[in-house]
Amino acid sequence: MDQYVVVGNPIAHSKSPAIHAEFAKQTDQSVYYGTLLGEEERFEAQVRDFFSEGGKGMNVTVPFKERAFAMCDVLSKRAELAGAVNTLMLGKNGEIYGDNTDGAGMVRDIVHVLNQPLKGKRILIIGAGGAVRGVLEPVLAQAPLSVTVANRTVSKAEALGKIFDCVASSFDALEGPFDVIINGSSASLSGQLPPLKDELVSEHTWCYDMMYGKEPTVFLKWAQGLGANGTDGLGMLVGQAAEAFFLWRHVRPEQAPVIAQLRSEM
Repeated sequence: MDQYVVVGNPIAHSKSPAIHAEFAKQTDQSVYYGTLLGEEERFEAQVRDFFSEGGKGMNVTVPFKERAFAMCDVLSKRAELAGAVNTLMLGKNGEIYGDNTDGAGMVRDIVHVLNQPLKGKRILIIGAGGAVRGVLEPVLAQAPLSVTVANRTVSKAEALGKIFDCVASSFDALEGPFDVIINGSSASLSGQLPPLKDELVSEHTWCYDMMYGKEPTVFLKWAQGLGANGTDGLGMLVGQAAEAFFLWRHVRPEQAPVIAQLRSEM
C-alpha cells in the first residue's frame, strides 16, 4: 500500500487523512494517508526520511510551506509564483519535486463545483499574504475583467501587483460594487471583518471566504447582510487535496460528495 502523509504543526486537527481516504475509496486506489507532526529543528530531515523510507507523496501545511519550497530540487511554475509548496513527490532520479495546489483547488471549487464563473468578472481579493499569493495565478488564468488586491499594508498588495500584473489598492480607495470578492486575509481566524465599505457589495456580488467553520464567517455574514450570496473555503480544502491526489495517482476524484460529508460532520 502506497504511503502518503500531511506534515504540519499542529497537525492532529487535519481533515486531510479523512479526505484522502474517501478519494482512495472512490477511485479504488491502494493508498494509506497519515499525519506527521513537523518539528521546527528537523523538518527537512523529516521530509527526506519519509521519502527515503519509500513514501510516495507528502502534503505540507502551516508553518512549513516556505521551508518546503526552499528545499525542493524542482518546482512547478505555480509553486514558483506562489513562493510556497504544499505538495511534494519524488522525481524519477530521486529529486524532490514541489507543487502548490491551493490556487488550483480553490478555482476548481469555485468554477466547477459551485458553478461560479470568474471569466469576465471584476474580482476583489482581500489580503496579501501567502494564501493570496498562492491563488492569484490560477484566478488570473480564468481571464477575469480585472483583479484588485486590497490589503491594510498597501506595500504588500503593491508587491503582489507587480509580480502578477494586477491592481493593488488600499481599503479606502476601493470602488465597488465587485462581481466576486474573495477573502484571503487572516481576519476570519480572529472573528474580525476587514475594513470593507458596504458599497463594495451588491445583490449580484458573490463572496468566497478561504476560511471555513461550522458557522458562516464574519465576512460571509457581512456579505449576506447586504444581499450577496457566498460560501466558505471548505471546498478549497477538498479541492487542493484533489489536485494533489491527481498529481500523485493520475486519477481525479469527485469533490462534491466529500465536501457534503465533511459539512455534515461539522
